Formats: sequence, structure tokens, C-alpha cells
Amino acid sequence: MLELLVDNLPVVLLAAGLVLMVLEALSPGAHLIVIGVALVGAGLVGVLLPIALSPFVLAAITLVIGIAAAYVYHEFDFYGGKGTAQTKDSDSLSGTTGYVAKTVTSRGGEVKLNQGGFAPYYSARAYEGTIEEGEEIIVLDPGGGNVLTVESLDAIESDGIDRELAREAAANEEDVASENTTTSAENETAEPETETDKS
Repeated sequence: MLELLVDNLPVVLLAAGLVLMVLEALSPGAHLIVIGVALVGAGLVGVLLPIALSPFVLAAITLVIGIAAAYVYHEFDFYGGKGTAQTKDSDSLSGTTGYVAKTVTSRGGEVKLNQGGFAPYYSARAYEGTIEEGEEIIVLDPGGGNVLTVESLDAIESDGIDRELAREAAANEEDVASENTTTSAENETAEPETETDKS
């Protein structure tokens, strides 16, 4: 059995490398691609060259190709920007925006987060009321990453505008009320003088 593996070592390397590359495709970020590329490269060299290469030569080829693959993988950072492809914890989801994929109520729903990574869909519940499909949302509480608590961006923006309008309206009402009070007080103090003047 061992002799059979050694005799077909290039094919074994090629198959093992392809398996690792498929696993990397299924679970990006596991860094299996570097080893997979190294094994596939060494396997291809062994299969394509007409001469039989010893296991030590194949190991050296695997090492050289692996170093080159690691350099390319590190330099080009295929998963999106230097350092940004790192796994985030659930707290980093707070403040993230996205949109509603399935209507979100206080009991449940589903949202898709912008820049949500490989699996951007999350279960969510609404902070208040119901948020319809397609509405933009913001994450208020990541809830440990299991069920997000979200609020509609429209509700937050309209709340801010409404609060500002209400504050201005209240200030205007106070100004009008104080002007009316001042005017009526002036009128009251002015009227007795008029009656006194008449008598």
C-alpha cells in the first residue's frame, strides 16, 4: 500500500491539493488554499514531467510553491483589504446598516447586512413596531450575533427630524405665549390709567 502511494505520489499530491482547495472554497478564510496550491503545483510537476521524481524532490517543489503561494496570498489578501478580512466578533455588528430581507417584527425576521461577509443574512427582531421588506435598517444590539435587534433608518431619521420640529414648535409656542402674557399685562396696567383719566 505504501509502495503504491509512493509510486503514485504526484497523483496523490494533486488529489490532496484539489481537496484542500475545494474545502477552502467551501469555508473561505481557513488558509487551506496555500497548502492546496503547493500540493497541486507539486503534483502537476510530478505528473507532467516525463521523469520520475523522488519524494524528496517533490517535497522540495511543494515547499517552494507553498512559500510562493503564501507570499501571493499574503500580499494580495484575496478576501478584501488588508486586515479587514479578519473574523469580527458580534459587538462589531453594532451600528452596521443593511436592509430587511424578510419582514422584521418584535418576534423575528431576517436582515442582510452591508459588508456582512460570507454569510450576511441574520435573524433579527425589531426594536419597535414592524419593519417591512426592503427598508434600510441599523443594528442597535448585536445580541451575541444570534438575533440582532434592529431599527428602521427611516424611523430614526424621522424621529430626529420630528424631535427637532417639535422642539422648534414648542419654542415658538413659548415665545408667542410670553408675548401674549406681556401684551395682556401691559393692557391691564394701561386700562386702569385710562379709566382714572376719564374720571
